[in-house]
Amino acid sequence: MFRLSNIAKRGIPRVSLATGLRPTFYPLVSQISRNFSNTLFQRYPIEQKPSPPPPPPQKPLKTVTAKPKAPAPTVLDYTANLFLLTEIFRGMWLVLEQFFRPPYTIFYPYEKGPLSPRFRGEHALRRYPTGEERCIACKLCEVVCPALAITIEAEARDDGSRRTTRYDIDMTKCIYCGLCQEACPVDAIVEGPNFEFSTETREELLYNKEKLLANGDKWEPEIAKNLEANQYYV
Repeated sequence: MFRLSNIAKRGIPRVSLATGLRPTFYPLVSQISRNFSNTLFQRYPIEQKPSPPPPPPQKPLKTVTAKPKAPAPTVLDYTANLFLLTEIFRGMWLVLEQFFRPPYTIFYPYEKGPLSPRFRGEHALRRYPTGEERCIACKLCEVVCPALAITIEAEARDDGSRRTTRYDIDMTKCIYCGLCQEACPVDAIVEGPNFEFSTETREELLYNKEKLLANGDKWEPEIAKNLEANQYYV
């Protein structure tokens, strides 16, 4: 420890402390700090962590050589293609090759391509297996609809439950975003797999509750199958 008695033993005059004699006092301060550091390291030794293993050797990078550019066509090549009709014969040969291969087309509407379980088609209102409609008139779908295409009116029943008396969807406004289906807490309103519902008049695209329930009864097996396949991704 640093004491004044140590200063007296070393023969440092007190006048040097008052006048600030640096060459005499600096070696003493460095020795004190060195002793303190040694004592501190002895009491609290620092655990040396093992050095991380060296990284594995990297594989040498493959050198990619640029492909040589094709020579530019000469005047003789251009004249030969023009008079010998080589481009026409190439196109005819390509058609002849595809003629003996199976066709890629399907005979719509007798054949239809596969649809994703997340396909957003015609809207439908679902029922429970007992026949009771699922909609509880929470109006979340009406609020979340960005196109303002849904209109709902509801009233309370004798047993205290809420059910809709009016559920209209203007299909001419609908943008098929699927937010109504995502917001519904009971999976009542869904977008089914049907995409063939074109009409001749605008009035036929104003769906009411009876139309939506009829769609749900018609497409219930496919809708339930799609919801079951999509439950792992929600």
